[in-house]
Amino acid sequence: MTAARIPLPPKLIPVFQGPSRYRGAYGGRGSAKTRGFALMTAIDGYRLGRAGISGMMLCAREHLNSLDESSMEEVKQAITSVDWLTKYYEIGEKYIRSRDGRIKYGFTGLRHNLDGVKSKARILRAWVDEAENVSEAAWRKLIPTVRDEGPGWSSEIWLTWNPETETSATNQRFRVKPPENGKFVELNWRDNPWFPETLNAERLEDYTKRPDTYDHIWEGAYLVITDAQVFRGLFEVDDFKTDSSFDGPYHGLDFGFSQDPTAATQSYIKGKTLYIRREAVKKKLELNDTVQFLAERIPQICLHQVRADSARPESISLLKGGGMPGIKAAKKGPGSVEDGIAYIKSFDRVVIHPDCPETAREFRAYSYKVDRLSGDILPDLLDENNHCIDSLRYALEPMIRLRSRPRMRVL
Repeated sequence: MTAARIPLPPKLIPVFQGPSRYRGAYGGRGSAKTRGFALMTAIDGYRLGRAGISGMMLCAREHLNSLDESSMEEVKQAITSVDWLTKYYEIGEKYIRSRDGRIKYGFTGLRHNLDGVKSKARILRAWVDEAENVSEAAWRKLIPTVRDEGPGWSSEIWLTWNPETETSATNQRFRVKPPENGKFVELNWRDNPWFPETLNAERLEDYTKRPDTYDHIWEGAYLVITDAQVFRGLFEVDDFKTDSSFDGPYHGLDFGFSQDPTAATQSYIKGKTLYIRREAVKKKLELNDTVQFLAERIPQICLHQVRADSARPESISLLKGGGMPGIKAAKKGPGSVEDGIAYIKSFDRVVIHPDCPETAREFRAYSYKVDRLSGDILPDLLDENNHCIDSLRYALEPMIRLRSRPRMRVL
């Protein structure tokens, strides 16, 4: 028997030793947990396929609108990094399968495609990446679906996640009260032997400039709710349906590319409640692909007026001539950010649809600056975790201006 060296963080090795129904890793950014699990799906698929066992390696996330948002690229990179895996698997633009026909990969979103998982081929391994936001209902459906077994093997459920709240379904099931037949480990940046220097520079910058969120981002800690959070206690994530009694829709667009994502939101107003129904968020989105990307995630956005960041007039002009005729620059000026935040906070409730996980994350994380020495909360806003929020401000700009406009005194 030929032995093969597998490039895994040492702390992750025990997770994959011996039989287990569940295997998982949680922690902060840069830990190589996603890369490690992607590699192990390919290795386990190779082992099972060579043993004559046929089935699917299912890669899932809570939300998945396209293969671009799936774990497919991670799996492809893992396979091509190992010669004998490259020889075993055939990789296409939209598929991964073994050359002997026994193993194939499937990619799905749990929120909207969970019932379709039951119709998949025999599931050998179900790996759920970014599992923090997976609902209890999704876990209750997925777990009994992954149940196949045979001589010397049985199906397994794997998961990787960045903890955010102790009360989330994932943390309650697998961290707070983990199953007895499971193997889990906390994995952070220092556990990654290949932690890159460029990422370490970002970590050190967060350590000095953003200490309030450092532990959550890099050390696997829960996101602590503090008085510095702008929207603390002012929003909720819940399902809703719009009808003719809602005002809107209102659409906003914030441009980004490399470090910051392009972000768009669709919102409605009913009475004293602000509803956020859809979002479209992506880093490194080419301008020529923007109209199609937005239209796929926010239906009929191109038929409505869209208010966008006025700092990018050339981008607005290109989109206007490329299929989004209703796009226009939002009016900005001194105090416009503060006025926009004040307007959003003036609602009795802000309801964010579960289809908008990035908007919900920003509403949790958007914060005021905190004095490093005294711990005092300062009136200045941190310019981060605000791309969906900026798009929301642009969308609501006409109402914000009406609210902040000085009233004339009648004598």
